[in-house]
Amino acid sequence: MISIRKSLLSLGMAALLFAQPALAQKKEAKLGWKLGAQAYSFNRFTLSEALDRLDSCGLQFVECYPGQTIGGGIEGKMDWRMDAAKQQQVKDLLKKKKKTLVAFGVVSPNGEAEWKELFEFAKAMKIQIITSEPRVKDLDAVSRLADEYKIKVAIHDHPRPSHYWHPDTVLAAIEGRSKYLGACADIGHWVRSGLDPVECLQKLNGKVFSLHIKDLHEKGPKGHDVPWGTGVCNIEGVLAELKKQNFKGVFSAEYEYHWDRNWPEIAEGVKNVRGMIEKL
Repeated sequence: MISIRKSLLSLGMAALLFAQPALAQKKEAKLGWKLGAQAYSFNRFTLSEALDRLDSCGLQFVECYPGQTIGGGIEGKMDWRMDAAKQQQVKDLLKKKKKTLVAFGVVSPNGEAEWKELFEFAKAMKIQIITSEPRVKDLDAVSRLADEYKIKVAIHDHPRPSHYWHPDTVLAAIEGRSKYLGACADIGHWVRSGLDPVECLQKLNGKVFSLHIKDLHEKGPKGHDVPWGTGVCNIEGVLAELKKQNFKGVFSAEYEYHWDRNWPEIAEGVKNVRGMIEKL
């Protein structure tokens, strides 16, 4: 009888552990949060291989970047100038791998004609968010095109001295322009620039479309990526602030460390974050 009880208890615990990721993903969906990865995390590999690594991390959504070799039997690289036939091949690859393309970047076209090409590409690929650090002189054109195509442009913050390193610069760029212009909050880059990520999110209240979510081993420009929840970026505080703001959008893991073997660390971070989400 005791052995039967032990067996039943073990089965129950196993079932509970198995159910936890599914429960967390239901909570994510309810919040309107899409956990995924920036394919740049796997830039030593083809896009096809990157999608497999997303799968091993338990992630559904992908943000592609320009210049990655496509792979999977498809010639060429990810590029907003690819023709319709190549676009269809990439769509087929995504479908085969059961992954959803939600964003593309970081990309900064030169002038309105190039921006229009990019918007046409995003429309064809059903991309929801273009991640960019647009030239200031292109902002009015970007605003008009965003209104025309109804596709979001999320302004990304590389560390200083990048023009958009501080939330105030992003706010100045989107002030008085299209409602489709907002922010891609790169948490780690803010911390590298000496900023507090929760305070930055508070400044951008209601204007955050997506995140490049990072955790760093130390504050400052030399900080490198560690699994979410194990570093200095206050990921719990970030999640709490996003929930408070009723944020609905994309979390792209962008892990720029241990390039050749980083997916177990990304998977560890995903597990940690899903645990935090369950407690929100």
